[in-house]
Amino acid sequence: MKVHLNASDFKSDVPVVLTVGTFDGVHIGHRAVIDLLRHRAREVNGESVLLTFHPHPRTVLHPEQHQLKLLNTIDERKELLRDAGLDHLVIHPFTEDFSRKTPLEYVRDLFAEGIRPVKVIIGYDHRFGRNREGSFDSLINLGKVFGFTVEELPAQTVKETKVSSTKVREALQRGHVAQARTWLSKAYPLLGRVKRGEQLGRKLGYPTANLDIENPLKLVPASGVYAVFARLEGEKTWNPAMVNIGTRPTIEGSSGQQQIEVHLLHGGRQCYNELIDLRFMKRMRDEIEFDGLKALTHQLQQDETNVRSYLETFEVPPTDI
Repeated sequence: MKVHLNASDFKSDVPVVLTVGTFDGVHIGHRAVIDLLRHRAREVNGESVLLTFHPHPRTVLHPEQHQLKLLNTIDERKELLRDAGLDHLVIHPFTEDFSRKTPLEYVRDLFAEGIRPVKVIIGYDHRFGRNREGSFDSLINLGKVFGFTVEELPAQTVKETKVSSTKVREALQRGHVAQARTWLSKAYPLLGRVKRGEQLGRKLGYPTANLDIENPLKLVPASGVYAVFARLEGEKTWNPAMVNIGTRPTIEGSSGQQQIEVHLLHGGRQCYNELIDLRFMKRMRDEIEFDGLKALTHQLQQDETNVRSYLETFEVPPTDI
């Protein structure tokens, strides 16, 4: 997959079939669009092109909405789209000036004078242009003007639920990582850098790597204890691990700030300032305030047993990592 950093940079000598959107999460609905895109490109002996935007439009249009969290960093999104088998990825800059383009200006500048598709494929809820004024019908009409056809793919459903990036975010914010894994068709990823902690886990017999998430827009699942697979920087092996996300209410003098603590079940080396890649498989329980450290340690022992038992049901590495 070739990556282009502006629609004007893209050139092709063969017919182009295009899709466009933010594709946050690259969930099963997105994958259905991409599969159809690739199929239509093969039909015309052409190339598949996905046009997306960076930064995410909502961070530009509504910077005051600090609660906005994203499923993917731009690097994660690129990797997922590469795995999906695209020929080209165009990452166009999203700015305030760009957001003011009318649907006509949007299609003229990006499509007619940029990527020059013969066909455009969109998802069921696609809107475009200033104030999201552009619709499926208006795109069809603009296609007649600029020489491309349009195909809309219906919503993808799982157990009668329409899958969307918003639905996946809501599931993760409730801790439903197994549900999110179904909709994403992959385990939810989280990348963090190890920082020095208070060494309390080591004293309890459960040494942990304490993570800083480097991208502040990256969504962190709800508080709780999770079964995950973890991979240390520079290594290829995925290791079973349990993760606690929360404020550590049992610990006297705890700051009350969210902590992400990773305990590798097979042990591990010192890895301060290194990256750890996590894949969330299942939420095992809520975060609980215990009567003291003895009760906490007893629960950690039970957590380890439960996490080991659950993760042993998967191939290593799991096929959906």
